[in-house]
Amino acid sequence: MTEVPNPNIVDADTLTGEMRPIRRVVISLGSNLGDRLASLQGAVDALADTPDVWVTSVSPVYETEPLGTPEGVESGPYLNAVVLLDTTLAANRLLDRALAIEDAYDRERGEHRNAPRTLDVDLVVVGDRRSDTPSLQLPHPRAHERAFVLKPWFDLEPEAQLPGHGPIADLLAALGVDGITRRDDLVLEQA
Repeated sequence: MTEVPNPNIVDADTLTGEMRPIRRVVISLGSNLGDRLASLQGAVDALADTPDVWVTSVSPVYETEPLGTPEGVESGPYLNAVVLLDTTLAANRLLDRALAIEDAYDRERGEHRNAPRTLDVDLVVVGDRRSDTPSLQLPHPRAHERAFVLKPWFDLEPEAQLPGHGPIADLLAALGVDGITRRDDLVLEQA
């Protein structure tokens, strides 16, 4: 289990001298098009290569059936994982980085939510930051309903809390893990 950074410790920006807190971040990854494992590994590597981001843990990989796929759209199973990291980046900058990583893997954003995708990089929790803007919602508004987010997160931090919803262990117990298969034959390397 990784240590949660002390919220009172700050990192000084070497150019501006601005003091920035170190925040614990939970990121959910998913892919169901193309080389799914390569896309997830690419996202882990890209996060690790991001300045002011320190990847601390990567969950096991799970395979799940798609949820809420638009009518008439064929969609194969997803590979899902969770990444824990510490960062001094602001939540908006971290979101910009997540979107850039998705774009690098040819993520297409159409009019349909839950359409198949090469890569999905979702910010689940960014420290204790709360946001409810059209571009950034924190904590993730549907994480408490998604066992494919909660189970890999639980594997890394069984005592974790989802702000506004409580212990992830309780949320996961209420949802169950039917339809979620751990793929021990697929491993994401922590950079």
